[in-house]
This record gives sequence, structure tokens and C-alpha cells, in this order.
Amino acid sequence: MRIVSGNYGGRPLKTLDGQTTRPTSDKVRGAMFNMIGPYFEGGRVLDLYAGSGGLSIEAVSRGMDAAVLVERDRRAQAIVQENIQMTKESQKFQLLKMEAARALEQLSGTFDLVFLDPPYAKETIVETVTQLCQRQLLSEAVMVVCETDKTVDLPEEIADLGIWKQKIYGISKVTVYVR
Repeated sequence: MRIVSGNYGGRPLKTLDGQTTRPTSDKVRGAMFNMIGPYFEGGRVLDLYAGSGGLSIEAVSRGMDAAVLVERDRRAQAIVQENIQMTKESQKFQLLKMEAARALEQLSGTFDLVFLDPPYAKETIVETVTQLCQRQLLSEAVMVVCETDKTVDLPEEIADLGIWKQKIYGISKVTVYVR
């Protein structure tokens, strides 16, 4: 796997072997960013289930200022740190080594782009987006990008966000919520 585009374009990404994470393929990641960007003029990213960190590293590569990555799996944390080092701009990234629920209680400031690709998609996404809104962690122009299995049906609206775009890529479905 590689960073698709931007400042780090073409650089290799390490991924974790096994079943604990499902890295977003280069093809899906490229299509996802074409759907939401493809480039950005600053802002903060939150990747609540970081896995290898590829989504938030891609976002910073494409112009976001900084990213907060949350990952509970120790082996995945090591991969995220290696991938952050590959950027040679580690100051732009913060890795929180904890469960997403705990991170939600500790986060502050607002985020302009949020990636949600949890292991148990539907229930977790609705609850998480609701909590992000209640804690006022989302900017006015936020995009919340949810990656799920294509069979998962997310609601049209969650809290004060509604579906802006939705697209199926192979076995994955990408749903983007905005205000």
C-alpha cells in the first residue's frame, strides 16, 4: 500500500497482518478522497479507528494541517508510528493509544474531517457521531466519512448531520455526513 497523492504521494504504507485491522485499499482511498476533496486547505483530522493510519496520513498529505489518530491495538499502534515517521513531519500527527470511547471523552477543539471505520459499524457510528456533536468536537464545515461493509445501512441523519454522498466500492460503502 502507498500514499496515493499529495506531499507524501507514492510513499509506502506499512499495514498490519492478520484480522485485527482492515486497511482501506489504495483504490478505495483514492476514490474516497476524490469524493470528498480531493485536496484541502488546512484543518484538523480525527481518525477514531486508525488501523495503519493511512486515511489521516493521506489527508495531511493532501493539505490538512494536523491529525489525531486513535488506536487501541498495540501492534497497530507500532505500525501507525512507523507510518507517521515515514512522513518526516511527525509533529503534524498525534497518536492516542486508547479505546475510541475513552478518546472521545478526552478530545478537545474541533475537527474538520473525521474518519470512522469501526469494527462494528452501524451501532458504533450512530453513537459516535452523536457523541461528537454533543461534545461540540465538529467544525461547522465538517465532513464525517464513514467506511462500512456495503450491506450496512446508516440513517439519513445522525444528530445535526445528514448524508451528503454515499458510494459503494467493491465490498465497502463510503457514507459522508455534513451539516
